[in-house]
Amino acid sequence: MSNMLTAAGGEMMRQGRVEVICGSMFSGKTEELIRRMRRAEFAHQKVEIFKPSMDVRYSEQDVVSHEGRAIPSTPVDSSASILLLVSDQQVVGIDEAQFFDAGIVDVCNELANRGIRVIVAGLDMDFMGHPFGPMPALCAIADEVSKQHAICVRCGSLAYLSHRIVAGEKQVLLGEKDEYEPLCRHCYEQAMRCTDRCR
Repeated sequence: MSNMLTAAGGEMMRQGRVEVICGSMFSGKTEELIRRMRRAEFAHQKVEIFKPSMDVRYSEQDVVSHEGRAIPSTPVDSSASILLLVSDQQVVGIDEAQFFDAGIVDVCNELANRGIRVIVAGLDMDFMGHPFGPMPALCAIADEVSKQHAICVRCGSLAYLSHRIVAGEKQVLLGEKDEYEPLCRHCYEQAMRCTDRCR
């Protein structure tokens, strides 16, 4: 679908928007982000995707999904860098948005107000079940929010969040299946009660 509108004078202008893809780990957030970016490329739109430079799990440069799909990206240290690097792009993707500073909300609004389609992916909750970083604010200002779900590895229900299975209290711990497991609400509560008893 085109993101162009006809202005009063007959010229074409772009309609900016913010799309947020959120959910737990292993829910396909990055896979969906890559899918939308590839579709925009297929439509001959100018695209660029950004990710936090701290995320080097699969690649220092590319955004890579858990399924192994990859797309070239630009790693940045702060949200402000995104505004400096965007020029004539029509679609801007942002992966792992929960790791960015609070300024990412204003950045997304600014880009959308310029007529750019902004697609943001990130964890909505941390391993303790708390809202993660700027994600709640991004969901609030978004034109569209897509909640992705993984499958609970213990019972097969829709997963609620990412349960950390290694020791550590730090909110940010880059990891994969050896460090996290997707759990439904019931299994997560059981796991947390078990953890409390073991302390």
